Amino acid sequence: MKIHLIAIGGSVMHNLALALQTNGHDVSGSDDEIYDPARSRLSSKGILPQKMGWDSLRISKSIDAVIVGKHARSDNPELLEAQRLNLKIYSFPSFVAEMSKEKKRIVIAGSHGKTSTTSIVMHVAKECAIDFDYLVGAQLDGFDNMVRLSEAPFIIIEGDEYLTSPLDDRPKFLHYNSDASVITGIAWDHMNVFPTFDFYVKQFELFIESTVPSSKVYYFSGDQELETIAKKFPAGKMLPYTGFKYQNLKEGTLVDLGGEKVIIPIFGAHNMQNLEAAFHLCKEMGIGVKAFAQAIKTFKGPSKRMEQLEEANDCTVYIDFAHAPSKVKATLKAVLERYDKSQVVACLELHTYSSLNKDFLPQYFNTLNGAAEAIVLYDPHALKMKNMEELVKSEVEAAFGNAVNVFNEPKALNHYLDNMDKKDKVFLMMSSGPWGGINLKDVFK
Repeated sequence: MKIHLIAIGGSVMHNLALALQTNGHDVSGSDDEIYDPARSRLSSKGILPQKMGWDSLRISKSIDAVIVGKHARSDNPELLEAQRLNLKIYSFPSFVAEMSKEKKRIVIAGSHGKTSTTSIVMHVAKECAIDFDYLVGAQLDGFDNMVRLSEAPFIIIEGDEYLTSPLDDRPKFLHYNSDASVITGIAWDHMNVFPTFDFYVKQFELFIESTVPSSKVYYFSGDQELETIAKKFPAGKMLPYTGFKYQNLKEGTLVDLGGEKVIIPIFGAHNMQNLEAAFHLCKEMGIGVKAFAQAIKTFKGPSKRMEQLEEANDCTVYIDFAHAPSKVKATLKAVLERYDKSQVVACLELHTYSSLNKDFLPQYFNTLNGAAEAIVLYDPHALKMKNMEELVKSEVEAAFGNAVNVFNEPKALNHYLDNMDKKDKVFLMMSSGPWGGINLKDVFK
């Protein structure tokens, strides 16, 4: 097939382009700007657009399918031309759904822990030599791409609740009609598209309704919203889990998998919840307890999910994708369980639409409590790029409700960290953004 991807530079979109090319399709694409690693990866395969920007002349009747990313607007000239020519147009979730309709679909949903849970399932399945396709939101150790589409009988999908495309304002996870799934928890996120908490919660109820009638939905029973939703569905549909019991040891985390005990490198209560969620999904794929225990010993975790910075000198540094309040709180709690709190420096960059929104900021109240030092960065450039109202440092300080050191200039934070006595400290660097251009490896070398 000849396939054109509009907004090819996105993290999932460029991986989808690479997967399609690997499968022998003729792939082209466009975007208004593309950054590394997408730029280098597309260039190496000869599918980086020759020039940035949109051009309706790229679209012709010779194209078999157009896949449009969420970054594109509804008035995109290439999209309009594809509609005029009546070409087959997909969003990436609808395309993945179409390509996997004959497979057993395993979907991981939830406000937090999706990528970690998905990566555990993928790691274990690979170690157990099971053939599977996948769609995951981060680059994982041992996998070349974030997307694979083949003739495999299973597909493992990270089910994002964010909107599908400029032509489809439904959450992405409603497309997949899962055969077995997990919901890790619900905590308000994406305020720019889900303006109220109740509206956000409703999307997860719709997700459950979208699963096939015979499917099982495993959910974290410690989540009050999920407990309320579970009562609305027939007995046997919603299956609760609590998280495996564990013990922190010097050499790792001792986990009881229900008869099988194993020491693993990941830690924290939230990761033990993710681990049990993944365990149930692996059972759905035919993987037994012993095989799961053997496979999980070598799991290191996905990129930027409690990832330890190996280059750090005289200190310990963890880089984590945490940005929503619930994620920040859970990630910091895990570090405080493992280290003396007097060592811990928690540093958070506000980068998403929600986190930079004055009305949403109070959701961060006390989320950095317990750390010896709490630091918050927001970059005025990010506000400008998102066409958002300016923030005042005092508003950010008040929102967090405890003593936080707030920076609104990345260079100032860079200088502060450069000159800090870092010996024996534990730094938790939390962000879904670029840290305003700060090179963390240089800061901690």
